[in-house]
Amino acid sequence: MKTLYIECNMGAAGDMLMAALYELLDDQQAFLDTMNCLGLPGVRVEAQAAATCGIAGTHMAVTVHGQEETEGSIPAEAPHPHVHSHEADHDHDHGHEHHHEHGHDLEHYDHDHGHDHYHDHDHGAGHHHHHHATPGHIGELLDSLPLPEEVRCRARRVYDAIAQAEAKAHGCPVGDVHFHEVGALDAVADVAGVCYALYLLAPERVVVSPIHVGSGTVRCAHGVMPVPAPATANLLSGVPVYGGTVQGELCTPTGAALLTSFADAYGPMPVMVTRAVGVGIGTKQFEQANCVRAFLGETAEEANGEILELVCNIDDMTPEALSFAAARLLEAGALDVYTTPGTMKKGRPGHVLTVLCAPEQENALARRVLAETTTNGLRVRRCGKYFLAPGAGMVQTQWGPVKLKLARGYGITHVKPEFEDAAELARKHGVPYQAVLQEALGQLRQEEFR
Repeated sequence: MKTLYIECNMGAAGDMLMAALYELLDDQQAFLDTMNCLGLPGVRVEAQAAATCGIAGTHMAVTVHGQEETEGSIPAEAPHPHVHSHEADHDHDHGHEHHHEHGHDLEHYDHDHGHDHYHDHDHGAGHHHHHHATPGHIGELLDSLPLPEEVRCRARRVYDAIAQAEAKAHGCPVGDVHFHEVGALDAVADVAGVCYALYLLAPERVVVSPIHVGSGTVRCAHGVMPVPAPATANLLSGVPVYGGTVQGELCTPTGAALLTSFADAYGPMPVMVTRAVGVGIGTKQFEQANCVRAFLGETAEEANGEILELVCNIDDMTPEALSFAAARLLEAGALDVYTTPGTMKKGRPGHVLTVLCAPEQENALARRVLAETTTNGLRVRRCGKYFLAPGAGMVQTQWGPVKLKLARGYGITHVKPEFEDAAELARKHGVPYQAVLQEALGQLRQEEFR
């Protein structure tokens, strides 16, 4: 299985992720050409050779009107001039009053990695004015990018997640979250670039390591915030993270939103045959390598799900009562219910009842088994599950259309005509069921469903 593993030992930012994935691409120049023809005003994307702690990699420089967000870096403990917040006075015209809260994602500088958050302007003559972009404006911009629809949709989901996380962090409606226009443009380039690189790489599975978020505090438009910043913490809910001794914000909201949007699983690197390694390098130097690494390779087929078996022995229910209990369990959401004849204590004939269910149904269905049957206890077995993804199709026979049940995965395809469709055509036209079935199967072979 084609697998992408993302190592986040020093967190992640949008530009670092894009740089790591860029190094995995076969046609890197075509990727850069596409990124520089997106029509984002004043935006240019450049891959620069870089190194951290002796490890060579790529720094993806995203500039807006010639300026990269890393310029004018401001540590959290230093004064923070020109931060755009509603308490600050500016000589330039904002175009609206500040009755809203600003999402911090594109307002404060991520001094550990790069340009996800803060944009520090020189407000002198010849420089452009601050404007703001709402989530709706960003969505419209993403929808207009000359990229495949799948890429645009994924990028839109990433930004929607950021906006929702910011709104929750600041206790305001999503529509009141505003991003700096210039900061938003380079972050849009990061998000679009990562989503486009993933589209080109087309991994079947993406695994992300536990994410190092950093420690200490970071200064933003609203003051000094703890690490991880509130929006980042919201985005990483339910994801394995850790702090450590490195001071600073290692995982940005944009990095968090991207990782959680495409991760299929989190954990250590799986056993894989690696084909290529990409290294995306941040701008600040630490005692350890400040980079994101991406490993592309092949892993053995693994179970693609988990299922539970709820099992009990029953020797004192009539077949009718047991059948009724099985029906009730199916109605309650069990995936399958079946019985196996067996011999119980003292040679009594009985049945082994097995209920298959999803892990989240365990408690509810265990209670239903106890309520619907005479058993006083049951066993729970957790099993890995391999399954083919279901689908549907149709073939045309001389008597009419027949729907198909499809199942695909692991390079395997199962196809089966719908019994009711074939039976209805047989009744309607007075032909044997087997005749309709054989014609449908013949059409399947011709259309190469297998």
